[in-house]
Amino acid sequence: MKSFALRLIRLFVTLGVTAVAIFFGWQLWTSYMETPWTRDGHVRANVVTITADVSGPVSAVLIHDNQKVRKGQILLKVDPARFQLALDSANAVVAQATAALDNAKVEAERYKKLQESSTVSQQSVDKSQLALEQAQAGYQQAMANYNLAQLNLQRTDILAPSDGTIANLALNAGDYVAAGKGLMALIATETVRVEGYFDENQLSNIAVGDDVTIKLMASATPLKGHVESIAAGVEDRERTAGTTLLANVTPNFTWVRLAQRVPVRVKLDSDADASSLIVGLSATVTVLPEGRKGGNSLLSMLMRGRATE
Repeated sequence: MKSFALRLIRLFVTLGVTAVAIFFGWQLWTSYMETPWTRDGHVRANVVTITADVSGPVSAVLIHDNQKVRKGQILLKVDPARFQLALDSANAVVAQATAALDNAKVEAERYKKLQESSTVSQQSVDKSQLALEQAQAGYQQAMANYNLAQLNLQRTDILAPSDGTIANLALNAGDYVAAGKGLMALIATETVRVEGYFDENQLSNIAVGDDVTIKLMASATPLKGHVESIAAGVEDRERTAGTTLLANVTPNFTWVRLAQRVPVRVKLDSDADASSLIVGLSATVTVLPEGRKGGNSLLSMLMRGRATE
């Protein structure tokens, strides 16, 4: 009798442990599916390539690597000497074109008055008018060259296009820079964000505006944010164009299906110091779908409670 009771107790204990394991396993699965999270998240930002608009030797570097800068701040200067000479030359040409235009106006007016007294031919009047139009065109060309020379002189000061942090600066005074060639990178502060790559079967539980908790690998302090957008498309790596321009689709095993990962952009809340984040850091991103399916599961509530600690 005692042996039977002992076996019965063992059976109930086994069934109880199995039931608890199944319950928590189910809760873990539903929490994973209905409260989406991913360890595949990264801090990202728009990176602006700073280039020179004019070529020449660097006369002064006014910033240093990893320095925070403001929009419109002068980063470096290109030697302005030859551009100042070009501006002076263009100014002289404008003065010459102005004198030629004034003279052409006087001549055209004089021939018009002489025509009224019938002392000059129509051909002479037409020639004076043509000379006036040529003088006007010459003046406009001279002004265009002057404005270009003035713009080139202004562009010897290379300015920060936005607030941000300088990266990968390796310039010194005396280095020669070429127009259009990248000189340094500027990480735009206002574009700092977190992007999490979620499996496609998690997207049904993610919506724009959902609260998000971000845990950086480099910091124990969680960050807050909300879903700003979900990527509209991802690259199809299984399809290319064949030599006949037909779709070249890579065959796969029908019983193996890997979920595609879709980028979800997270905007940091205003209390987060975005300027202190290092672009490229790894993060765990958890979306908290309040008020929708999965928002009240046991592990979902536990995750939200742990995130708010």
